[in-house]
Amino acid sequence: MEIAYWILAGLLALFYLYAGGLKTVRSQDQLRPMMGWVDQIPMPLVRTIGVLEILGAVGLILPPLTGIATALAFAAAIGLVLIQIGGIITHVSRGETKVIGLNIALLAAAAVTAWLATVWL
Repeated sequence: MEIAYWILAGLLALFYLYAGGLKTVRSQDQLRPMMGWVDQIPMPLVRTIGVLEILGAVGLILPPLTGIATALAFAAAIGLVLIQIGGIITHVSRGETKVIGLNIALLAAAAVTAWLATVWL
């Protein structure tokens, strides 16, 4: 169960470090080609989402790796589930139901990671 956690958590962490990093450092004009929704959401909120994604990625890896506050891995995975629920809601409200496949896959992966993280609770 731990091996499955590390594989899934590692993949999610890499994805969210990249996506969160983009949201925190790139301008609205640079993000627009990849993320059309940035026009409808204030940039401070986009930056906050990016920071939360980075914190979620760190929370998936660092606590179990160090053995300190390992329950934070579960909390980080749940936080990433909530981020994807928000993403799905945003896309559906914009009429972009064809692009929610990635959101659904990330939501499922984060949910499974949360379940696997219960090994440390």
